[in-house]
Amino acid sequence: MRSRGTTRGRRFAISILALSFALILGGVSFAGVQAGTVTHLNGPLFAKKADGSTWVLSVGSVVEEGDVLVTEKETHARIRFVDGAEVVLRSRTRLKIAGYRFDQARPDRDSAVFNLFQGGVRSVVGLIGKRGNQGAYRLSTETATIGVRGTVYESRICAGDCGPLPDGVYFYVIEGAIEVTNAGGSQTFTAGQYAYVQDASTLPRLLPGDPGLDFSLPPELESSPANVDVRTMDRGCTVR
Repeated sequence: MRSRGTTRGRRFAISILALSFALILGGVSFAGVQAGTVTHLNGPLFAKKADGSTWVLSVGSVVEEGDVLVTEKETHARIRFVDGAEVVLRSRTRLKIAGYRFDQARPDRDSAVFNLFQGGVRSVVGLIGKRGNQGAYRLSTETATIGVRGTVYESRICAGDCGPLPDGVYFYVIEGAIEVTNAGGSQTFTAGQYAYVQDASTLPRLLPGDPGLDFSLPPELESSPANVDVRTMDRGCTVR
């Protein structure tokens, strides 16, 4: 006959194995949805994860849904997304990939939601902004939300760091059109136009011309995306 001690020991071992397996599966379930890859970088780029950790990214690193991407002074980073979109982060920028879903066969499930907290970005909209639901693509700031339909545009937040320009959010439409909406109303701006939103309750307005912001990019960011070998993709290294 088996002793009670032996039986309890086996049950305990089985319980430990089951718990370990559950933890492994749980760890996988908390992994973010892959949204894109870093293709260009000329300085420090960090990803603040949903679990509170911070990762240092490099060319070839994966960015995920839920990441807050942070660039340092004089740093530009270019991200290539799964749907073909591209985003260039300017220096001292904080951009959150708040939601990202792309299924080639199911345009109705598309979603690309970004929150810009600081700095500026140039966005080249991918398939998510050109097919499926009209509101599948959104970029939000503290003062307004931008919707698009196949476009290239710039968003820049000024908060005491744009010289004589008043604080607020500035937009420059390079191709296509953007619709800027807040509590003050909604306005559409087209290629070649500049726009400004003073605050969350003031109607977005058309500017007569370039407000004086530098919308050019470093030469290395203007070139075609780097050919990133998927076999070398990584998720960066964590900052302890």
